Amino acid sequence: MSKEEEIANVATTQLDNNLAKAKPVKMGWSSKQVTEITKCLNALLANYSVHYQKLRSFHWNVKGSDFFDLHEKFELQYTEALMHIDAIAERIRIFGEAPLSSLKQYLHASEIKETSTELNSDLMVREMLSDYTILIKYMEEVVSICSHHTDSGTESMVKGYINKIEKHHWMFSAFLAR
Repeated sequence: MSKEEEIANVATTQLDNNLAKAKPVKMGWSSKQVTEITKCLNALLANYSVHYQKLRSFHWNVKGSDFFDLHEKFELQYTEALMHIDAIAERIRIFGEAPLSSLKQYLHASEIKETSTELNSDLMVREMLSDYTILIKYMEEVVSICSHHTDSGTESMVKGYINKIEKHHWMFSAFLAR
């Protein structure tokens, strides 16, 4: 090969090499592992999404002497839930899979169920506490599967959520113990 041919075959940018032009490579998990990880993430996503909508409903519909306290707290809770939902959906996309994204899909896949908008404030808080218990169960499942498949990114993310939910559960339980 002549010197000119050698120079012509040298990539001038990262994008010029064959690897960069090939289909993106998965991050090291098998198809089976990706399916297991994203299945449990989608289950968590569905439950979190129904929980989020309940929190918004509670925020809009709370009444009584607890209104000012709970109206604000429900908003803080649903804002946090929305951030977690977005991160979970994006994590599913990282694995090249599609997150559940319709209300119909969420309601079908979720253990958390819709409730009436006519609950008193104590029942709203009790519903939220029940949702937290269910969410933690699904989060623990995600952590277990991700730990087994050495997915430390998802595991770390969800462990942070568990820590927050446990603290919320404690605080709202204390609110009910008046």
